[in-house]
Amino acid sequence: MITLGIDTATDRCTVAVRAGMLEAERHLDGARGHATNILSLIDDACKAVGVTIGAVERIIVADGPGSFTGLRVGAAVAKALAWRREIDWHTAPSLLGRARRRVPPGGGVVLALADALRGELYAGRWEFAGNGVEGRDGFPRTVLPRDLAALIPVDVVVGPVPAALRAEIEAITGSGVIDGEPAMADARALIGLLDLADVTTRVSDIDNWEPIYGRPAEAQAVWERKHGRPLPTPPGIAR
Repeated sequence: MITLGIDTATDRCTVAVRAGMLEAERHLDGARGHATNILSLIDDACKAVGVTIGAVERIIVADGPGSFTGLRVGAAVAKALAWRREIDWHTAPSLLGRARRRVPPGGGVVLALADALRGELYAGRWEFAGNGVEGRDGFPRTVLPRDLAALIPVDVVVGPVPAALRAEIEAITGSGVIDGEPAMADARALIGLLDLADVTTRVSDIDNWEPIYGRPAEAQAVWERKHGRPLPTPPGIAR
C-alpha cells in the first residue's frame, strides 16, 4: 500500500511516502513556507520512491495540537488529495510521532513536549511496549511547566521546548530534554504509527474532520485581549 504522511503541526513541514519497502521524507523549516511548498515536497517524496501523488492509497495526518495555520494547511492538502477517492484516512498527534522516534530499546515511557506559547506547553505522555501504546487517553494536553509533575516518572523527555522553560522542565521531570534535530517532527514516524496496534484514528467523514488546534490562534488571542471579549471558538480548540 502506498502511504502518505503529513505533519504541519510545527514550524517544520514534513511529508513522507512509503511504497512497499521504500520510504522517502522531505521537509522544510519555517512556518510561512508550509502552504507554498507542501505540494512540491509531496511530489518530490513520491518521485523518490517511484510513484505519483495520484497513486496514494492511504494518508495519515498529524491532527495537532500545534500551529493553527500549519494544521489547516496540512488538513486542506490531505482533504484535497482524498476528494472523491477511496482513501484510507488516519490521524494521530504530532507529539505521538515524535515520541515514537525516541523510544528506548525495549520500550519505555516518553514525554513529548512542544511550545504552546504564553509560557505553556503541549504535552503528551505515552508508554511504548511491544506493538502497542498505552496512556493515550487525554493526551495531548496544554499544561504549565509545573503541571508536568503529575506526568512523571518518565524514561525520556523530548522537545523542542522554549529555552526559557528548559531548566524548569528538566528540574521537574528529572530528565534532560532531547532537543534539536533528533526532536523534530518526521512524517516517517507518523507513518510508522500505522504499524502499531490501535494507535491511529481512522476518519470516515473526511469533509467534516478538523484538526485539534489545542488553543485559539495567537491572532485571535491578541484580538480578544484588545477588545475584552471572546470570539466564537471553532471545534478542536480548548479554552
